Amino acid sequence: MYPKQQASQLRQEFWTAFGRYMAPVASAEGEKVNWINYKTGEKNIHFRMDAGHRSASVAIELTHSDRSVQQLYYEHFKQLMHVLDKELGEPWEWRMHITDEHGRAVSRIYKEIEDVSLFRTEDWPQLISFFKQRIIALDSFWSKVKYGFEVLR
Repeated sequence: MYPKQQASQLRQEFWTAFGRYMAPVASAEGEKVNWINYKTGEKNIHFRMDAGHRSASVAIELTHSDRSVQQLYYEHFKQLMHVLDKELGEPWEWRMHITDEHGRAVSRIYKEIEDVSLFRTEDWPQLISFFKQRIIALDSFWSKVKYGFEVLR
């Protein structure tokens, strides 16, 4: 294990490196985008990337505090599963109403890889490749379907 300060520094170095690597990549709509802090434009729909000691994941996270509204959004994503699967080129895990690390009920659609660590710099190329491919695919998916979520607001 790393001391907290060293772990924090490695996290910062990784995400800075990833941000620099992705900076020249435009969104599906040709715009500049902050890939690390991707904005969907919908208050309770987030695209999240996470890496830790043993795994990494990319997720669509639904965080609406009203569980019935969250379920409505989740079911809307389910209706779009064929579009999402086509963009991603792989199946993802689907979990409705799970508890996140902060104790909140969220719904998550995600892909995870194991046996990688943000704290091993030799894993960084694999992590960057994993994140890049999937966040670009999520952006492409979102550019096609985001307007369909306006009716749920």
